[in-house]
Amino acid sequence: MACMLRSATKSATVAERGSRDQVYVAAVPLRAAKGPAQLIMSSAYSLNLWDLQHFMVLIKPPSSSSPPLSQAFVFDFQPQDPENIYVALAALSGRKIPGVILTRKLTKPPARKCWLVGYSRVDAIDATYKFNGNWDTGLRIGHHDCRNYTNELVEYLTGEKYVLEHLRRKQGSWR
Repeated sequence: MACMLRSATKSATVAERGSRDQVYVAAVPLRAAKGPAQLIMSSAYSLNLWDLQHFMVLIKPPSSSSPPLSQAFVFDFQPQDPENIYVALAALSGRKIPGVILTRKLTKPPARKCWLVGYSRVDAIDATYKFNGNWDTGLRIGHHDCRNYTNELVEYLTGEKYVLEHLRRKQGSWR
């Protein structure tokens, strides 16, 4: 399987799993301008530096009988222009910058750093669009960023609080 399937929450019964949307969290390298900045972000991801990774939520509807995550939807929150060096400097200085919520169908599952964190209590896709409609898109690193978005969306869908902190504790090698 391309994506490691680890449960961060209590296992659901087989009947529950079959009728509820699966909710995953994935970590990918932060995007940066080409050159040294991009090299640093890729290295940070490879070294498992927790605070220098981008987090997103993946939802797999129960109707999809295909392999895990091949028919999943991805939702994430990031700067509108993550590769702009001036945006990066503003974000790192603590200023609020314009953010955007991205939604797309997953074409290729992450090769690693992807965890099953639970099962949605509601129709996860519809609920996520509702959640996104109320999400403030002013991004502020460390205060209102992809980590906050991921934690709050997972809690909204599954009831699981502080999912990234739970994953961080479970991943002994993550810094």
